[in-house]
Amino acid sequence: MTDSPASSAYWQAQYASLSTGLTVSEQQQLSCLLKASTFIGRTLQQQSALIPVFCQSHLLQQQLAQGFANPLPVASPPDETNAFALLRRYRNAGLAQILAADILGLQSISQSLAAVSALAEVLINSAYHWAYQQQAAINGTPLDEQGEPMPLLILGMGKLGGGELNFSSDIDLIFTYPANGETVGGRKTVEHQQFFTKVGQKLIAALHQVTADGFCYRVDMRLRPFGESGPLVLSFAAFEDYYQEQGREWERYAMLKARVLNPEPRHTAELQALLKPFIYRRYIDFSAIESLRRMKQLIEQENRRRNRRDNIKLGAGGIREVEFIVQTLQLIRGGRIPQLQQPAILKALPELVTQELLSAAQVQQLQQDYLWLRQVEQALQGIDDKQTQTLPADDVGQQQLLASLGRENWPALLAEIEHAMQRIHQQFKLVIEPEDHIEPQELSLGKLLWDSELPVTELAEHIDWLKAEEAQELLNQLLQFKQDCQRRSVGPRGREYLGKLVPQLLHYLQQQQASATVLQRILGVFKQIVTRTAYLELLFENPPALQQLVLLCSQSGWLAEQLARYPMLLDELIDPAQLYQVATIEDYRDRLRLYLLRVPEDDLELLMETLRQFKQAQQLRIAAADISGVLPLMKVSDHLTWLAEVIVEQLVNLAWQQMTARYGLPAGATDQDKGFAVIGYGKLGGIELGYGSDLDLVFVHQCQSQAPTTGERSIDSLQFYLKLVQRILHLSTTKTNSGVLYEIDTRLRPSGNSGLLAIHIETYQQYLAQDAWTWEHQALVRARMIVGSATLFAQFAAIRQQILTLPRDAQQLKTDVKQMREKLRQHHGVASDDVKHSAGGIVDLEFLSQYLVLAYAAAYPELYRFTDNIRILEAATRSGLLTDAQATSLAEAYQVLRGVGHRQTLAPATVATDARLAYLREQILVAWQAWFEHSAA
Repeated sequence: MTDSPASSAYWQAQYASLSTGLTVSEQQQLSCLLKASTFIGRTLQQQSALIPVFCQSHLLQQQLAQGFANPLPVASPPDETNAFALLRRYRNAGLAQILAADILGLQSISQSLAAVSALAEVLINSAYHWAYQQQAAINGTPLDEQGEPMPLLILGMGKLGGGELNFSSDIDLIFTYPANGETVGGRKTVEHQQFFTKVGQKLIAALHQVTADGFCYRVDMRLRPFGESGPLVLSFAAFEDYYQEQGREWERYAMLKARVLNPEPRHTAELQALLKPFIYRRYIDFSAIESLRRMKQLIEQENRRRNRRDNIKLGAGGIREVEFIVQTLQLIRGGRIPQLQQPAILKALPELVTQELLSAAQVQQLQQDYLWLRQVEQALQGIDDKQTQTLPADDVGQQQLLASLGRENWPALLAEIEHAMQRIHQQFKLVIEPEDHIEPQELSLGKLLWDSELPVTELAEHIDWLKAEEAQELLNQLLQFKQDCQRRSVGPRGREYLGKLVPQLLHYLQQQQASATVLQRILGVFKQIVTRTAYLELLFENPPALQQLVLLCSQSGWLAEQLARYPMLLDELIDPAQLYQVATIEDYRDRLRLYLLRVPEDDLELLMETLRQFKQAQQLRIAAADISGVLPLMKVSDHLTWLAEVIVEQLVNLAWQQMTARYGLPAGATDQDKGFAVIGYGKLGGIELGYGSDLDLVFVHQCQSQAPTTGERSIDSLQFYLKLVQRILHLSTTKTNSGVLYEIDTRLRPSGNSGLLAIHIETYQQYLAQDAWTWEHQALVRARMIVGSATLFAQFAAIRQQILTLPRDAQQLKTDVKQMREKLRQHHGVASDDVKHSAGGIVDLEFLSQYLVLAYAAAYPELYRFTDNIRILEAATRSGLLTDAQATSLAEAYQVLRGVGHRQTLAPATVATDARLAYLREQILVAWQAWFEHSAA
C-alpha cells in the first residue's frame, strides 16, 4: 500500500523522532506499527527504552513469551503515587507489545485475547495485594477459621471472566469474602466487612483513577448484588442469601462468565459451589427462557431502531449476538452438561458440537466469524486505546484500521465484516425462536373453564365433545386441582404460569376430543410439578411439549405415572422429532457413553442417578415410538432388550472399575478380559423384554485360582468375583431419587438362592449336565450371554448346545413340562384376562416351544440356535414339527397376546379389544392339547 502525503502525515509528523538511530529494517517495522496505532507511538514516546523491542520481532516475541509479572515490589510496597505510576506504565507497555504482535502477525487473535486477559489479571492481583498490605498495616489482618489470612476473592465478569478480554475494555468485578469477624494485630481493629471495603476501594482507585500516566482499567462494579446501591463487598453467607432469594435471570446470565481471578485453595471451591446452583439447574432449564426471549427481542428492537450497521459489537450480527447464542445454550443446558459450565466462549463453542446442540459446520462458521470480529475489535481499540466498536468514518481512522489488519481496500474490508455479521445474525435468529402462539380466541374456552365461578353443570354445556356426565367429571377434576393449588405453596409465578398453561392444555384436550381420564392423568403430572415452576415454564414455553404430554397421557397411563414420578422426563418432550427417533443398540451405547461423560467418575451417587435417568428417558422414547406406531411390537421388545443389555454392560464396567480400584485385578484377569460374563435368562434372553420387566441374570467367571488380587487391599480372587456381582446388584437395585434401575432376579443360577452368586463356567456346565431339573433346561432355551469375552461366549454356546441336545425320554419330558406349567398356574392364578398365565396364554405357548427344543434339538439342531419364541416356531416349521398354518397361527397368537400385555402395561385411556383374541387363544390350546394331551402327538 502506497501512502499519500495526506494519509501518512497522521503518524509521520508526530512520531518521526522515534526512528532516530534505527536501521532501515527497524525503521520499516516501526513505521508499520505507527501507521496502525497512535497508542503505540504515544507509549514509545513515554517509555523510549522499549523502542528496540518494537523494532525487532524476535525481541518482541521473547518479551511476550516471558509472560507478565507483578510490577510492584512486594518486600517494600511503594506509596500510592509510585504504585499507580508503576501499574499504569506496565499496563501501557504490555498492551502495546500485544498490539504490536497482532499487527505484525506474530500471534493469533485467540492468543492476543488470552494475553490481554493475562495482563489484566496480573495487574488486578498486583493492585489487590498492594491494597491488602496497605490496609493491613492500619487495621491488622482478617483471619479465617484456620488462623490464616482471609482473602478478598475477586470475581472477574464478562470477557475478563472468560479470559477473552478486549484491548481497551472496562472490567466488571464483584468482591466477596469468606466470613465475618474482626481483624487481628492492627492499630485499629475493624470488622471484616469494613476492612475489605477499604481494600476494595483502594484496589479500584489503583486501577481506575486517571493520573499523568493514564489509567489501568475502568472498573465497573454494577454487577454486584443490589447494584450501585449495594455494599461494595459481601460475605459468602450474604452472597448466597442474595442469589438464592433475589437473584434475577439476567444475573444468572452474567454469572455464566464469572471466574475467580485470585484463586486460592481454601475458599475458592466453596465460593464456586455456592454459586453453581444459582447459575446452573440440574434439569434442562427453561425458567430463563422468557427473560432470554425478552432480551433477544430488545436486542432486535434496538438494532432496528438504531441501525448500528457500523458497530461490530452491538449491531445486528455483532459480537454480542455470538455471546447470546452461546450463553443461552449454556444457561438452558449447562445444569445437565457440566462441560458447558465454563466462562470462555472459545472453550464452550466446541462443546456445543460435542453435545449436539449445534452442528460442527454451524460452530466452525460461528467461531471463525466471531474471531474475525474480535480481531477487528482489537485493532480498532488499539488505534488510540479507546473503548469503541464503531468502525471509523474518517479517512485517517480507516487507514489506521487497514494498516493494523494488513488490508489495503476499505470497501473490501467493510464487505468482509458485513458478510461475517450477516452469517452470525442468521444463527442468532434461530436461538429461542418466537413462541408458537395459540390464537386468543382458541384459548377462550380454556380461560372460561379455568377462571369461571359458574356451576359445573352450567360450564359442562361448553364441553361439547363429551357427554354431560363425563364433562362434569372433567370439570370436577379441574376444580379439585385448582383448590389443591390454592392449599399448596404455589407462588405468584406458579399461579401466573398455571393461568396461562391450563387454558392451553384445555385447548389441546378439545382438539383431541380427550376424555376426563386423560385430564386426570395430566393433572397427576401437574400435581407433582406445580410447586416447581421451572417445569410449568417448560411446558408453557414449548407448546409442542404440552401437545406431546396430552398425546402420551391419552395413550398410556403407565407413561403418565412415569412422568409424574420423574418430572425430569418432561425434558424429553421438547423435541418431538428426537422423541420418536428410532435407535440401534450402538445408538444406545453411544448415548449412554455421552450421558456418563458428564459425570465425574468418582461421584458414585450421581453415576447411579444418571444411569436411572438415562434408562427412563430412553424407555420414554421407546414407548412414544410404540404408541405412535413408529415401532411395531417385535421391535419394541428389541429396543427394550438392547437398552437393558447396554446398561448391564455399563454396570459391569462400573463395578469392575470400583472393585479393581479398591482391590486390584483378580488372578488371570485384565481390564480388557475380565474373565467374567453375564447370562440373560427369561425375557432378556429371549429378546422379549416389556416395560418395567425385571432382569433374570446368572453370573459366571473362569477364575480357578484363590491367589490374592493385585491391589494393596488384596482379597481372594474368587471372593473378588462374588463381591463384583454384589456390586453390580447394588448399582442396579438400590433405590435413589430416580428409583431402581432394574430389579435383578438371580434365582435361576445353579442351586437357586442357596447357590453362589458367581460361579465358575465349568461348575455351571456340570450343574446343568448332572443336577439341573427339567425346568432349568427349559429356562436355558431362552438363555443368552449378553456380556463377556469371546472365549466365554464360545464356552457358553457349547454348553447350551450340549445341554439342549441331550437325549431325553419324550414321555417323561411331557410330564415334567405339564407339571411345571400347573405349578405356575396355581401360583399365579388363572384370571381369564391374564394373557400370560391363563389357559391359551403366553406361558402355554412358551412351554410348547421349549418342549419342542428339548425333545427334538438333537435331531434338528436349528431348533436351539435362537432364544426367542417366534424364530423357534419358524425352525419347528422348517423341521417338519409344525405345519405352516400351525406355525403362522401360533406366531400370530403370540404377537397379539404380547401386544395385549404391552397395552395393559401402557394403559391407554380407551382400550380396543382385538376381535381375534379368543380365536387365537383357542389355537394355542389346540396345539397344547395336540402335543401334551394326545399320546399320538
